[in-house]
Formats: sequence, structure tokens, C-alpha cells
Amino acid sequence: MSPNLESSLKTQVPALLLRRLFGAGARRDDAKQHQMSPPRPSPPPAPAGRRRVFVQTETGCVLGMDLDRGDNAHTVKRRLQLALNVPTGGTSLTFGDRVLENDLSSIRRDSPLLLTRDSIHRSCSTPCLCPVSADFEQQDSSGLVEILGSCSTSVRRLVDDVATGIRGGLDPVPIDSGLGGSYYFRDVGGDRVAIVKPTDEEPFAPNNPKGFTGRALGQPGLKKSVRVGETGFREVAAYLLDHENFANVPATALVKITHSVFNINRPMNNGGAPAHDQKHQTTSKIASFQQFIAHDFDASDHGTSSFPVAAVHRIGILDIRIFNTDRHGGNVLVRKLDGGTGRFGCQTELFPIDHGLCLPENLEDPYFEWIHWAQASIPFSEEELEYIRNLDPVRDATMLRRELPMIREACLRVLILCTIFLKEAATFGLCLAEIGEMMTREFRGMEEEPSKLELVCMEARKKVDEWEPFSPDVEQGEDMGFQFSMDALGGYSDVIRSPRFHCSGIKGSSFRNPLTKLVESMDEDNDDDEDRKEFSMHSSPHRIPSAELNPPSVYRTTSLNGSAVNRSADEQLPSSMCFVRLSDMSAEEWHIFVEKFQELLNEALDECKAAGAQRMKQRLGTSCKF
Repeated sequence: MSPNLESSLKTQVPALLLRRLFGAGARRDDAKQHQMSPPRPSPPPAPAGRRRVFVQTETGCVLGMDLDRGDNAHTVKRRLQLALNVPTGGTSLTFGDRVLENDLSSIRRDSPLLLTRDSIHRSCSTPCLCPVSADFEQQDSSGLVEILGSCSTSVRRLVDDVATGIRGGLDPVPIDSGLGGSYYFRDVGGDRVAIVKPTDEEPFAPNNPKGFTGRALGQPGLKKSVRVGETGFREVAAYLLDHENFANVPATALVKITHSVFNINRPMNNGGAPAHDQKHQTTSKIASFQQFIAHDFDASDHGTSSFPVAAVHRIGILDIRIFNTDRHGGNVLVRKLDGGTGRFGCQTELFPIDHGLCLPENLEDPYFEWIHWAQASIPFSEEELEYIRNLDPVRDATMLRRELPMIREACLRVLILCTIFLKEAATFGLCLAEIGEMMTREFRGMEEEPSKLELVCMEARKKVDEWEPFSPDVEQGEDMGFQFSMDALGGYSDVIRSPRFHCSGIKGSSFRNPLTKLVESMDEDNDDDEDRKEFSMHSSPHRIPSAELNPPSVYRTTSLNGSAVNRSADEQLPSSMCFVRLSDMSAEEWHIFVEKFQELLNEALDECKAAGAQRMKQRLGTSCKF
């Protein structure tokens, strides 16, 4: 066969396959393609039985496609291979905790799927094979901005404004601050209306524009229990959990957005850092899309004494519920209201932003800067207590499963646990600072000790392990499977402990639980019956029935047969940062754990309230005027 004929066949056959796989979107004229797509109407709704989904590779490439009823993971991979020129051998199609195989019926429309390697033992210099061909728009006929899932009317209006601005030639403005890639998007008048953060430009992500690369999507990220590429839906979760805009979280949604301003890193050369794409090729990304809030400064630039007590309390209540690991002054925006007053009768208004590091897969060390603010030591108002009483962790978890079906079950367990803790602590009369301190770890002699909340969880987990029948064969099998997964992690494997928590597994074998009174009380077998009766008389009204904690079966995790891809992120990193794990419990163990946690929590709260009385007086000795 002549070279010319062979070349002709190589170009014609993929083109025919693309037309069969992608429909009318693959039949557009090549000559009409430009660096920026021309204005075009939104794609028509998919026929009955078809769902539009967005598939993302672990290097950040995104492709929108319509699923038919007969499609499975194999057909989705085939489309990706043809459209984006990515290898699909030895890969799995995942959706949150689930590994998708033949049945895709549970995937709803507008869902983001992720293509991951079955083994993450690979070089960090794996090239990012993003679409760079001129006919990329032929393969994906999506609109400029598409919302993934449902959203509020205000968010939809913002999306329309941004799309109009893009068509009008108003380029986004990259933001220099921060570790990840983020962009100001403008409306047709040139005003900033939204901040967009692509998931593949997060710290350590493949296309990070500031040099912080080295990991694929789905691997452990900046925080050990938050995976790379999963901060976007956490931003949305914080907005959805801010009921009635109680804490003032700006409107947020998850979108698929197309523009040439986004960064694409080229493969490393000679071991150097990835090179930025200087051609500014149009590409699509999955990103968080948040309303831009005009403000005068952030909380790190100004004294906090003028902040409204209610505003600080409301932000703190949200942070506790979502176990925020990154609440510093820089992500609290402050707007001055010259000549007027805000909703709390003050001349400043606060807006909490940057919630990508909330809802970790397991308890870490949170960071609440407001602990040191005098407002946090003021008791909750009756309105705030009423809001806390009305919180329903089971209902919130169900809502997040519906609105963000890609969210991992371990994240929802953290939400449920922290909401129960908040409700109980508020009932005991603890102030915001005391609650935050119970969740925060302490350093003693360069050693990190578990927080009081973690100590209660450790005792509850101990009760679960005592309740579970011991089987040497099962334990050995679990360790073997875990070791196989750890081998794939290379340098991390030598510092990771076994899946089951034991006190000896904590750094320093001489570890002794600091909550000695709680431990001793649980060891007194003679008083068990009386304690149980007394506790039932003073049982909290916030007790969550264990039956309500069981998630729908469709959301349960499917493992990858020894692969570390879908294990909890903290299992892939040094164990000294995780004292007790929530993600490796079965549904039945989780029910028992929550019951024991609620039983043990009251005694811990009593101790904290007694010990914190003196500290409260010291905190209130301030010259701040509210």
C-alpha cells in the first residue's frame, strides 16, 4: 500500500467513527473553526432516554457526550480514546465512590465522570494529553458554559451573563494570588461577575499554572483527606448547606466551561517543570463557578473588632458543620457599608469563600482562625440556637447525595458526625470558641495529639471493634489487600499503618489517651448498668436513629480489587495525621459507631464545659467593642 493511501485511510476512518459516535457535532466544517468559538445557540435537548454527561481524564481533559440506554463503560472509553487520543487500557470509569462497569442507568444527566488508572504506580511526569487539534469543537458540541446539575436562578443568570461576555470577546482575567489556577470572568459590561476555578488547575493537579504539579486527579491533595480535583464540588456543597444564606456564602455551582485562557501544561522535558501552553488552545474544563463579591478587604487586612458578632457566629457554625480545614482571614471578605448598615445593624458585612478544603474524607486538624476572635467567646443568641436545633444531618446528607451524586460517602459521614457534635455542644451551652477548640489538635513536645472530638471518636471506634467478632483470617486478608495497595504508592508505603486503628499505631508507642476520665469510666464494669439508666434519663433530643444513617445502596463503594485509586485519601498518606478513620467502616459498623459516639459525647462535653469556665473569663477580658 502506498504511503499516501495509507495516510488517507488513517485520517478517514477515525473521522467516520467520530461521526457515528458524536452525531451532528462531528460534521461541522473545519474551515469555520477559530481560536475562540463563534456564537452559536445552545445544543438541543437530548432525545428521551439519553443523558448528557461530562467525562474527565485524570490529566484534566474533558469531553461532553450523550449516553444512550445501551451504553456502558467500554463505549464511553472508546469515545474518549477516539476524541481525545488518550489511552484507555488499564483504566476504570469512576463516579465518586463507584466504579462504573456495564450498568450506567444510575448516572443522571450532567454528571461528571472520571477516568482513572487501575494502578497509580506511574511517573509524576505522565504527559497531559489534552485536546489540541483544530477540530476539537467538532467532537464536543457543548455550550460555552454548561451547569452540572441543578442550580438557583441567580447562578443561571450569572452563567448567561458570563457566556454573553465570552461571545462579546471579553477575555477572563487570571488571578495571581493563591496556589491554584483561578480566573475572573466578566459580563458584557466588563464587570467581574464570577470566579472560576478549574479542577485540574488545583494545587498538585496536572495543569496547575503556578508550578505546583506532580499528581493525577483522584490522588491525595494539599490536605490528605481531600483528593486532587475534588475541591470544586466541595465549594458547591458549602453553598448548598448554607441554608437560607445563613452564613452569606456566595452563590456557587459546578460547570463545564470552554475558553482559551485556561492553562495546559505540556509534558516535562529532561526532568524539568511542565511547560505552559503558549498557544492558548481552546479547551474545556470542569470548574467551580462562584459569584464574585465586591469587597473592600479581607479579614487578614483589617482588625476584627468591628466584625458583627452574629456574622462571626454564623460563619463559625458553618465551618463546624463542614469541618473546614482552611478558615483563615484571607478567605473572609469584608465589605464596608458607608452611610448604611448591614443585616446585623453594623457597618461591615462578611462573606466566607474558598470552601474547597471542607468535608474531608476523615477527621484531620481543622483550622478556625475565628477561635482567636473575641466574638467567638460570646454565647450563641436564641436565633442562632434555634437554627442549630433545626439542623438535620441526615436530611443534609440526603440532599447532597441528590445534588452532588459524585460526593464520597466518607465526606457525608464527616458532615453527619460534626453536625451531631455541634447540636450537642450548643445544647450544653458551649460557645463557638469552645466548640472549635474541642475540634482542634494540640502540639506537645513536637508531637501532635488528637483533639477532644477525635478522642471521643477513638473510644467509639474501640467499642465498634469490640463489638465486631474477631476473625484472624479476615484481619489477615484485609492487611494483605491493603499492603498490595500501599505497594503501588511507592514512597508513601513505609509510613502508612494498617486500616484498623489501635493506640499503638499512633506515632510513639507509649501513647496514652489524654481523656483519662472518659476511659476510666468506660472500664468500670460495676457501674455500667447504672450509667446506662442515668444516661437514658438525660438523653439528648438530638439523638439520630441509626436506621436513618444508612445510605441508598446505589451509593455504596465498589472497590478496585486492590487498587488504591478509590481508597480513602488518608490511607495513601502518612498515618500520623489520622487518629481514627471513618471511611473503612461498613454500614452496620457506622451505625454502631454513631450510637456509641452520641453516648460518649455527653461526658466529654461536661468535662470541657467545666474546664473551659476559667478560659472563658480570660477570653472576655478584651477591649473590643461590639
